[in-house]
Amino acid sequence: MSVVGFDVGNQSCYIAVARGGGIETIANEYSDRLTPSIVSFGDKQRIIGTAAKTQVISNAKNTATNFKKLLAQKFSDPFVQLEKKWLPYELVEMTDKSVGIKMQYMGQPIEMRPEQVFAILLTKLKHSTEAALGTKVVDCVISVPQYFTDAERRAVLTASSIAGLNCMKVMNDSTAVSLAYGIYKQDLPAPEEKPRNVVFVDMGNSSLQASVCAFNKGKLKVLATSSDSMLGGRDFDRLIAEHFASEFKTKYKIDVKSKIRPWLRVQQESEKLKKLMSANSVKIPMNIECLMNDIDVTGKLQRSEFEEMASPLFDRVEIVLKKLLEQSKLKPDDIYSVEIVGGSTRVPAVKEIIQKVFKKDYSTTLNQDEAVARGCALQCAMLSPTFRVREFSITDLLPYSINLQWPTDEEEEPGTAEIFPQNHAVPFSKMLTFYRREAFELQATYSKTPNLIYSDLNIGTFKVLNVKPGFDGESSKLKVKVRIDGHGIFTVSSASMIEKIAASEDAADEADKKDNETPMETDQETVANSDTPAEETPETPATPASQEDESMSVDDSSQPNGEQAPSGDAAKDDSKKEEVKKDKEVKKKKKTTKQHELPIEALVHEPPSSKLTEFCEMEFKMQANDKQERDKSHARNNVEEYVYEMRGKICEQLEKFIKEEEREKFAKLLDETENWLYEDGEDEEKNMYIKKLDELKKHGDPVVMRYKESLDRPEAFDALGKALVHYNKILESYKRGDELYNHIDKAEMEKVEKKLAEKTKWRDESWNKQNQLGLTDNPVVTAAQINTELGLLKAICEPIVTKSKPKPKEEPPKDKEKETKEGMPENTTEVKMEEGTPVDPSAQQETPATNEGDSQIKMDLD
Repeated sequence: MSVVGFDVGNQSCYIAVARGGGIETIANEYSDRLTPSIVSFGDKQRIIGTAAKTQVISNAKNTATNFKKLLAQKFSDPFVQLEKKWLPYELVEMTDKSVGIKMQYMGQPIEMRPEQVFAILLTKLKHSTEAALGTKVVDCVISVPQYFTDAERRAVLTASSIAGLNCMKVMNDSTAVSLAYGIYKQDLPAPEEKPRNVVFVDMGNSSLQASVCAFNKGKLKVLATSSDSMLGGRDFDRLIAEHFASEFKTKYKIDVKSKIRPWLRVQQESEKLKKLMSANSVKIPMNIECLMNDIDVTGKLQRSEFEEMASPLFDRVEIVLKKLLEQSKLKPDDIYSVEIVGGSTRVPAVKEIIQKVFKKDYSTTLNQDEAVARGCALQCAMLSPTFRVREFSITDLLPYSINLQWPTDEEEEPGTAEIFPQNHAVPFSKMLTFYRREAFELQATYSKTPNLIYSDLNIGTFKVLNVKPGFDGESSKLKVKVRIDGHGIFTVSSASMIEKIAASEDAADEADKKDNETPMETDQETVANSDTPAEETPETPATPASQEDESMSVDDSSQPNGEQAPSGDAAKDDSKKEEVKKDKEVKKKKKTTKQHELPIEALVHEPPSSKLTEFCEMEFKMQANDKQERDKSHARNNVEEYVYEMRGKICEQLEKFIKEEEREKFAKLLDETENWLYEDGEDEEKNMYIKKLDELKKHGDPVVMRYKESLDRPEAFDALGKALVHYNKILESYKRGDELYNHIDKAEMEKVEKKLAEKTKWRDESWNKQNQLGLTDNPVVTAAQINTELGLLKAICEPIVTKSKPKPKEEPPKDKEKETKEGMPENTTEVKMEEGTPVDPSAQQETPATNEGDSQIKMDLD
């Protein structure tokens, strides 16, 4: 199972995977760890990533860039109209009022949603990952800016579905960075100690994000976030481009903004100039040849001049950072360190502002470009069942407050309540109580804040169906569960109706017994009237990102009059009294409750299933067409490569191995094929190119074969000759009675002698025949045939000549006495008693003998 994290930025993408006990960043087919976020549409196929970078200027109107900012936006939104001025391609309004991208693909105009273009980029990242890992990629975690709304997060999930990916989590950029920072730290404070507060500043191509996180051992909690979604590196680039556009208009009398290509070239050079100014304080020149009307332009800019021009932008950076301190209620002394990531934090003025606001030096512990992707890969590993990751819980925040509206009586205004305030913990669930007689709608919206630049604040409409009044005509009690899930998406996850039903006396008694055992759960809050919901009951949030809490909260159990339900002996006494009372009174009805799950109809910013299927089919067809074009291009390149290769070789390396008339004929065929490739055969089917290559190889392969045989055949003959000499020497030694081979059976050696004679004859005949031919003739024997004959020779002779000698026969065992003597160790004494000699008990014991004359008994010494 693959564990992949995708950092899909507005300008570039990074891929990280968990393998080999760590996190690695994947390189694409160009050995580049960065993949540009560019999708270009051509007359034959799509070009994505690094290859599409060259299309930004040459095919500007059909090359999509900066499309991430357009996800889930309305065409009429002021933000879209502002963004439209900087885009070289055309934006259109779709049938549902959303923004669309108009392109020319395979000669036909097409209109695509930004989600579809985003899915094309994800498909490219998926294929790059599969090529690097050698396995199929399905599960992943995708990063998004922390300021993304509910609709934008749903759009990312839609794009991942179109690309055939299972997005396990949509993760905030700042949270991914903090996870990559904290999970490897071994010196974090214990859970009961004061947490370590770390600030993360991420300034990329299109936005600025800042967050402050509290770290404890195995725990991460986001305390506050602040961002500016309209401030990034591209704003610095555009400012420089505007400066030079004005300078060129005055100096060279040309308006580069009037045409797309020169304007894009100025923007590209402005980005390069910005990077150079970050490393140099001297004046940096900008030189562009033939920018417009065949005019070469030049200009210079110094860092101090740039900082003066961009001072309003730098002020906005300072505002975001100060707002972060204000929301977190922390002082600079409470902050342990400030980590910077993102390409635009390399601008010296941005670094100075960070030092000024937080009153400490910035830190570059993390990889500024790859930290987000690495954090996403870690999160994917935590969610994957096949990986074991150190326990590390994550509590994220909600960027905007969420309000809920519901209808009331006709003469009254709709009810409203803020159910999730800004910076609320995520994921989180709340239970709401309503009293209704019929189906009703809940409208979820964002509260308007300065950070929320979009005019459409609507999240979605959720209709609770099948609501019925109680049997007595009263409003039914409804329990509605609302939730912010791990993706940061709001939803009404469930709704249930508490129905009051009439029960017989026996059933009521049984219900009373059950109630006595376990008190019935009731709401701890009271409801003023049927048109307003009860106060929300928050649930305990799931701190670990990998284990979201889906359980409902349990309200305090209480009786309607506020007294606790009886239990134990008191319950039994009450039950007996009740039975006596029932015997004297008339049977009467009692009430009990029954819970029904209600269906919910959601109207959110998601395409219907039929539309999603259409998007998936369209993407599948485009992928199939891309593969067909790649295969066709590969086949065409093979033909072209063969033509260029053989044209040079037949006049140089292969000249001796082809006849003059054959060379002329083959050279003419090569020229004709080359002309065909650039004329009629420029756009043919794959099979046609394969056929052309086969036709060329019919003439060229025999020549190449003769050349290779001239190199390999002598070596093969030499190896065969050495083997024949080797076995002949062994045969002669056998005939002389050499002890090394006298154990071999005569019949077997006759086989060796016969095989040697046979192969020697074959070698001599083949050698003579081949020597009679020239270099331009096809060989009568090939190196492969010679090696085959060598193999057959060894298969017969080698097992016979290497046969080992039989082991010598074992000698019969000696008699026991001799065997015992032989088995005794050296320097031992055998004692023999003479007949009639009395046995001395002391002599039974073994004592070392000092001298022969000292022995008290006669003994024979061996």
